[in-house]
Amino acid sequence: MQQTKQVSAIALGGNMGDSYGILEAAIETLAQTPGIELQAKSSWYITKAVGPPQPDYLNGCAILKVKMPPDLLLETLLATEQKFGRVRQQRWGARSLDLDLLLYDDLIIDTPHLQIPHPRMRERAFVLIPLAEIAPGWVEPISQRVIKDLVKEVDCSDVNLFQSN
Repeated sequence: MQQTKQVSAIALGGNMGDSYGILEAAIETLAQTPGIELQAKSSWYITKAVGPPQPDYLNGCAILKVKMPPDLLLETLLATEQKFGRVRQQRWGARSLDLDLLLYDDLIIDTPHLQIPHPRMRERAFVLIPLAEIAPGWVEPISQRVIKDLVKEVDCSDVNLFQSN
């Protein structure tokens, strides 16, 4: 049986090294991965870090059409992080690359290893602003509200459009 393609939203971020180069390369790596088709990519945004003192982040989102179940997509994202030097030492610490699975169609999954929708996405402007840019009408399945409305409920003052050279 042929597996149909599902639509997924991911968040990308980083604040160590050449964040712009790493994020662009990570998007390209994912787009070249069998079973993943890049549908849309947001602009990049400079955002204040959450957690311990550290440099600002560069953040964005992407919409992927995938031919893999959510747990395999998560494994692919984690493997891509490692490829770009991600080391998990401190919760919310600085990192070269952070890839978060935000949404997978309209699924709600809550297991010890995977939560969809991402449990903190509705309170994070650095996720909602770029996601609203590329998927404003996507209905977040728990709140049943569209992304463009969710972004109106968060403080967006620390999220600014990144101007690449």
